[in-house]
Amino acid sequence: MGAAFDESTIAKAYARWAPVYDLVFGAVFERGRKAAVTAAERIGGRILEVGVGTGLSLPDYAWTNRVIGIDLSAPMLRKAKARVREHRLTNVDGLAVMDARRLGFADAVFDVVVAQYVITAVPEPEATLDEFARVLKPGGEIILVNHLGAETGPRAAFERAFAPLARRLGWQPEFRFDRLARWAARHGGVHLIERRAMPPLGHFSLIRFARLDGFAGEHLAPAPAHA
Repeated sequence: MGAAFDESTIAKAYARWAPVYDLVFGAVFERGRKAAVTAAERIGGRILEVGVGTGLSLPDYAWTNRVIGIDLSAPMLRKAKARVREHRLTNVDGLAVMDARRLGFADAVFDVVVAQYVITAVPEPEATLDEFARVLKPGGEIILVNHLGAETGPRAAFERAFAPLARRLGWQPEFRFDRLARWAARHGGVHLIERRAMPPLGHFSLIRFARLDGFAGEHLAPAPAHA
């Protein structure tokens, strides 16, 4: 993906977004956030939210679930911690600065991993997804909500042209669903159970993967390199 889209670039981008993130994206992404929480609560239990940001979705989780949130951006997490205090969210067990590619958790400890608007905002999406699957219990689910790039047509051309600027802002607009499908096929321990369009304009998707019972992740093939 090149030096224009690395951990430092992303952290700086989201430090700039932190003061205005709720105002700019709060209402726009609300339906996607609520859909992700609803999907997560069909499983319930221990939930890891990756890229928790300012914690906009944290008050939506039922108090019967135990939630941990991580994010690469310390400024975003400061706002999330303030939200936890404001709403007295005693079901939030922790918020931590952490790289999604190197999760500091043991294998198979979460019932659900939620990542909203995250998978196009990490330098190595496949390695990140491998970590999601590693920390997930058999029978658990990975729930993604994300913009996915168009395969063809004017929108695809626009996304390719916009990509250099978007990477400086913190995401990859040209990321397509086929990368997720190839990852699942390579991984072997997960399978797609749902993909549906989400607002705004149907350019976003809610995607659910289930981890297969009894799968051992040590047999993963190396992830393919992406430019």
